Amino acid sequence: MSFNERLRQTVRRGHVCIGLDPVPGQLPEGVSADREGIGRFLGAIIEATSPYAVAYKPNCAFYEALGPWGWEILESLREVIPSETLFILDAKRGDVGHTASRYAHMAFSRIGADAVTLSPYLGLDSLEPFLANPDRGAFLLCLTSNPGARQWQTASMGGKPLYLQMAAWARQINLLENVGLVAGATQADLIGAINEASGGLPLLIPGIGAQGGDLETAVRFAREAPYLINSSRRILSASRDRDFADAAAQAASDLHLAIQKAEETLVGS
Repeated sequence: MSFNERLRQTVRRGHVCIGLDPVPGQLPEGVSADREGIGRFLGAIIEATSPYAVAYKPNCAFYEALGPWGWEILESLREVIPSETLFILDAKRGDVGHTASRYAHMAFSRIGADAVTLSPYLGLDSLEPFLANPDRGAFLLCLTSNPGARQWQTASMGGKPLYLQMAAWARQINLLENVGLVAGATQADLIGAINEASGGLPLLIPGIGAQGGDLETAVRFAREAPYLINSSRRILSASRDRDFADAAAQAASDLHLAIQKAEETLVGS
């Protein structure tokens, strides 16, 4: 089964993707900022939110910053995340081919990720090692959620915005049905154009929650494609007290229900 087909089947259960990005200075009361404490924290979050999450997305930076034992935690996550739940490594890698092959080995063979986020601006040869196996996916940065995204991504090139050219190109290279796109909810009104240009490629949509993205607009324009709505800080930091796992579960449930409501409203309109 190709990654995109697996994703299409997965989103029948829901669209919630949870970012697993631990910050030592922002851990709940009673959680120690060491290997044991952060490992238990993440395990508790995954256990509590697994009824609502169809994907988890750890960002490499938060584990690399912890040193060697942080990487050990990252390598252990696949064993903790339910096997039917997608594991997306937010690595945003992009390098020349022989280096990209090592990054691909790290993401898929060492970490055990089902998919990885990639910067596509070095061209196809930098992506090919990640796209070699149809059951492993890649989400290419298309229109990101950060404030500076418009500096280049919406700039016109040959009469068309760069992000739409990227979406169209992603459609061309989707030969093994394992290419998707990152499209931020902070520019949710542009997701429809991305969907059209890419021919309905899967969408990973960050920016809901702390970044202020518009959930209803994102769902309205993304719903014709398999899509995941990512939330990180709103769920991981739902409580700084000892009830953090229950609070995270409630936040994940709230997001799941909000997506359902947005979809039902669209169907009824």
